[in-house]
Amino acid sequence: MKPWLPLLGLLLLLSGCVAMTAKMTPPPKVVITTETMTVEEACIKACNEAIVSLGNGPCLLNPIENTEWVCDVAHMPRQDIDNQVENQCSAFREGTAKHFIEVNENCELIKKL
Repeated sequence: MKPWLPLLGLLLLLSGCVAMTAKMTPPPKVVITTETMTVEEACIKACNEAIVSLGNGPCLLNPIENTEWVCDVAHMPRQDIDNQVENQCSAFREGTAKHFIEVNENCELIKKL
């Protein structure tokens, strides 16, 4: 019997145990907060939470927490009412927010500008 054969068997056995342990360890839990979400995710989340009361294209997040973004609902295809200044988020109209995200009534991303 070759002297390295038992060593090879031991190495194979140990590498299998390491792989088995790695597969059995559960992944760490990640808590999603507005700080860890992208602006798109925050907007879509707000839309899904408000979907029962969307009405005529409301401003959902004015602004999105700790950002220069707002989240607004618009029609798809776009309607004249969506282009009226008075229907835009006030933070965007007043210039405190520089960017906006629009989602449709089904909370799907339309535009990010």
